[in-house]
Amino acid sequence: MGAALLPDLGTEILIPICAVIGIGFSLVQWFLVSKVKVSPARDSHNNNNNNNNKNGYADYLIEEEEGLNDHNVVLKCAEIQNAISEGATSFLFTEYQYVGVFMVAFAILIFVFLGSVEGFSTSSQPCSFDPSKLCKPALATAVFSTISFLLGAITSVVSGFLGMKIATYANARTTLEARKGVGKAFITAFRSGAVMGFLLAANGLLVLYITINLFKIYYGEDWGGLFESITGYGLGGSSMALFGRVGGGIYTKAADVGADLVGKVERNIPEDDPRNPAVIADNVGDNVGDIAGMGSDLFGSYAESSCAALVVASISSFGINHELTAMLYPLTISSVGILVCLITTLFATDVFEIKAVKEIEPALKKQLIISTVLMTFGIAIVSWIALPSSFTIFNFGTQKVVKNWQLFLCVAVGLWAGLIIGFVTEYYTSNAYSPVQDVADSCRTGAATNVIFGLALGYKSVIIPIFAIAVSIFVSFSFAAMYGIAVAALGMLSTIATGLAIDAYGPISDNAGGIAEMAGMSHRIRERTDALDAAGNTTAAIGKGFAIGSAALVSLALFGAFVSRASISTVDVLTPKVFIGLIVGAMLPYWFSAMTMKSVGSAALKMVEEVRRQFNTIPGLMEGTTKPDYATCVKISTDASIKEMIPPGALVMLTPLIVGIFFGVETLSGVLAGSLVSGVQIAISASNTGGAWDNAKKYIEAGASEHARTLGPKGSDPHKAAVIGDTIGDPLKDTSGPSLNILIKLMAVESLVFAPFFATHGGLLFKIF
Repeated sequence: MGAALLPDLGTEILIPICAVIGIGFSLVQWFLVSKVKVSPARDSHNNNNNNNNKNGYADYLIEEEEGLNDHNVVLKCAEIQNAISEGATSFLFTEYQYVGVFMVAFAILIFVFLGSVEGFSTSSQPCSFDPSKLCKPALATAVFSTISFLLGAITSVVSGFLGMKIATYANARTTLEARKGVGKAFITAFRSGAVMGFLLAANGLLVLYITINLFKIYYGEDWGGLFESITGYGLGGSSMALFGRVGGGIYTKAADVGADLVGKVERNIPEDDPRNPAVIADNVGDNVGDIAGMGSDLFGSYAESSCAALVVASISSFGINHELTAMLYPLTISSVGILVCLITTLFATDVFEIKAVKEIEPALKKQLIISTVLMTFGIAIVSWIALPSSFTIFNFGTQKVVKNWQLFLCVAVGLWAGLIIGFVTEYYTSNAYSPVQDVADSCRTGAATNVIFGLALGYKSVIIPIFAIAVSIFVSFSFAAMYGIAVAALGMLSTIATGLAIDAYGPISDNAGGIAEMAGMSHRIRERTDALDAAGNTTAAIGKGFAIGSAALVSLALFGAFVSRASISTVDVLTPKVFIGLIVGAMLPYWFSAMTMKSVGSAALKMVEEVRRQFNTIPGLMEGTTKPDYATCVKISTDASIKEMIPPGALVMLTPLIVGIFFGVETLSGVLAGSLVSGVQIAISASNTGGAWDNAKKYIEAGASEHARTLGPKGSDPHKAAVIGDTIGDPLKDTSGPSLNILIKLMAVESLVFAPFFATHGGLLFKIF
């Protein structure tokens, strides 16, 4: 079999050092962003004009045009930024109080269920995969699974919170930089996104690595037990992400729909107009939904794919022969990924300079391409030095011989499938291509045709991503069984730092545009921030594509690990136990989507009523002489999202427990397969439909081409039809779609954690009858 070229000590140094470099790099980026000042006292432009009275007037006009000279603008930006930051922080604290209660309750549940597998006995047991050896008791797995669950949950919450803090710190700075040109604003927004991306990737890696090493002190040689208990880390990460995504998604879309319907359609005022009472809530929502929710979501995917790979590896030759370097191969890939993303980020901020609006989107796409190409070489090097030339992988009861180059191909196929999904998503959601332009064109005949075209586009956009996922599943499974699928998912997520940077850039630019509008900056500055925002919309869709694609692979890998742990040899679809699970599992994403969509609808209804009330009852609001009551709208969004996030969360968290306890592991395996198959399709089509409607509206508003100008301007009938499409698409692309990928992962990882309990005590109904 041979040993890996990289010694164990090398691995133990490499992983934490890469994580620390990632954290260091994010701090450097944060420092560079913080150099942009949001206080006018230090604004040097104020003193320039007094010195040259000769042609001071002309200078003054030029300065005013650029908006540099205005004291009040900077003050206003700072004030709006504070309002957004306070709103986001107070919402997250409220959300975390509720989630904290759930976290403690669920931790107790994990301990009780897993401890009861052997009746809370503390004596060592024969190992499940090698009865000749003794392993640690089930009680130890219960204790350590609970600890790793709490660690994963806390890391996920911290990741989301830090991301939100960075975004609210950077939004006004991006607006102020836009006065100097689109390039400066782009760099500020992108750097802020990079802070979040690197912090999250490095934190997730570091906490997981430290946890493994601390657990190893107790577990010693029992690697199977050690990595079984690590699975709690993925469960913690994803369960927090579910509440973050659903709660944040309901918050942001209730505000967005309310602001759009009354402001744009009824009152005919621009987006982000300060007279609109829901405008602060809308901007807060971008941060809690798209930033905090997205951060927790991708952290969850990353934690779960690592856990799935480690569980399968622990019962393969890596774990049996105690080969540490090969065992930690998934973490080594993530470490190299951080270094690759670091180099890639420097290309965007320091190598290529953006001078014109049309260069923004290509610059972001270059990030994806550069990181993928560099990462391919990175994976090749890691596979060569960190793996033995040949080894065995556990494959449903047998050991399959695998070569290191085959494992390299598994990771690479996942990585490139991610890029393909990203680009297909971009094709269907960017207004530079015909699909979105066709949707925009359909607005000529009203909102109904716009909705029909948009839905058709979403369904059609599923085809290529599903083929990409199918090919990567086939290739990776053929080479390295379930371990191959787990590392393919890791391959897709290996460039997570760059993916998140691009993704967080979108909401930051969106907020920057909102601040420019509210602070009354010139039309030219709003045009620049709009251009940044339009590119950000497309990249957000690319980010969602990545999240959904990786979720499909991750949940399949977790499904494989679950089947191994629950000791099921085959899952036969033709047996009634499995088939009933399959058909019910396929229904769950619809039930879940219905809950989240209705939640957004009912919250938006309250918001619309409140915004209308303020316009009708506050004198001088439309004239701009009095300020609206922003706080009431923020409160409506907060209350609605906290109340409404509980039922969908309960549906996802309780389904595996109920099915496992009453119907047993075979039915549960059917439920997992069904929810995976239908969830992926709905998630992709919902995200892309919503993204296309949004960009069709922006295409008409920008009026950049002859075709777009025939549909505009703002306020025309086609534009109103586009706004209605965009409003329908909002909950699809930002609430239901992105939350579904958490549904499929979370049910799989939860089943994996509770697998020993279900295998021992599950299937009560079938035992009775």
